[in-house]
Formats: sequence, C-alpha cells, structure tokens
Amino acid sequence: MSTHAIQHQGKSFPLGSTLVPWGANFSVFAKYSTGAQLLLFDDIDAPNPSRVIDLDPRSNRTYHYWHAFVPGITAGQIYAYRVSGPFDPVRGLRFDPNKVLLDPYGKCIARPAAAGRQLDIAATMRRRRSGTWSATLAPMTGGGGDAPFGRPFAKTIIYEMHVGGFTRHPSSGVSLERRGTYAGLIDKIPYLQDLGVSAVELLPVFAFDEQDGPPGLGNY
Repeated sequence: MSTHAIQHQGKSFPLGSTLVPWGANFSVFAKYSTGAQLLLFDDIDAPNPSRVIDLDPRSNRTYHYWHAFVPGITAGQIYAYRVSGPFDPVRGLRFDPNKVLLDPYGKCIARPAAAGRQLDIAATMRRRRSGTWSATLAPMTGGGGDAPFGRPFAKTIIYEMHVGGFTRHPSSGVSLERRGTYAGLIDKIPYLQDLGVSAVELLPVFAFDEQDGPPGLGNY
C-alpha cells in the first residue's frame, strides 16, 4: 500500500465518481468532517487498498465536499473512503477514520467473495466500483409538480412492494420464469388497477445488507 498526496484539486460537482478519457473526478459530501482519504483497490477481493490518497483540506475541499481528480482511472476501478471527524453520538456524529466507507453516489457496489458483517470491515467491505453502470431516471411529475402522471396526490393510491417478493409465490398466477422479476410485476398491472392502485413504490431497488435483520432472519 502506498500513500499519495493528490496534486489535482478536482471539482465538487458532480458527486460520486465521474469518468473522462484521462481519469476520474471523485467528490463526496461529509459535513463536520475534519479529514478524508480516497482508497483505491486493485481488485474486488483485495483486503487492503493499493493506494491511499490523502485529501488536502486546503485544495481538495470546497465547503462540505471533498474532491480530487485522479489521472489514469478507468471504468471498473474499485474505491472507497475513510473520513475522520468528531465522535459525538448525541449530535448524530460517529466519525471513525478506521472504517472503510462506501460512496453514497457510487455507480454500483462490488462485493468481495468473502463479504460479511465482520469486525474488520476493511478486509471484507463492499466497495463502490466507479464508472461501470449508471441510470437515468425520468421525472415522475406530469401536468403539475405535485401530480404524478397527472393525478393529484390526494387521489393517488400508492402500493409499496418488494419486486422479488410480489410475484414469488405460485398463487401470484405469474408464469414460473417471470416470478420475482420486473416482467412478473408488469404481468400484475391489471390486477393492481382493479384494486384501484394508481402508483407503485418499489423496494428495494438498490444494494442493501442481507444480514441486517432480526436474529435468524435475513433480507432478500
């Protein structure tokens, strides 16, 4: 592992990792923080970073944003952060510079083969993979800023569901190959309309911790 003083200031916007042909810009929001490091890993199963870049608060920080441009970064680079600051749980502050942190704006999460809820998070932590995938979301509003698809919120019935669980059981009536999928959810749209549902909220549609649940139970 080597430690490098970054020479490129980078930009505070956009947040996350942004690829260009000659490298990548990194930016992360960390209010109340006093220091930050950008960690670069050679591969998904590497227990330790190959490079640790100390971010200079004079040149790599703008307001509450830490940022840096790293030349030579390409799609698929695995990275994470360490951030230092006050530990004051009463104020909701739990900074720990020994913890390896995900980038909230990372394009996706890379999961090591030995990932788990270990005490030594640095050795097995899921880490963000930069610039591999991204998604463009269309605005939900139409016909008014407070009216999804032209229907006022007062007349909107939202059905909150788990994409995998909604059609998982045979009683869903969805064909076996489409159960637990987005395609299976589409098959059930007429059923939802018959119930009077006018919008759905899909949970979860992002990475999460399968082991974060009551004893003996897990998320899926």
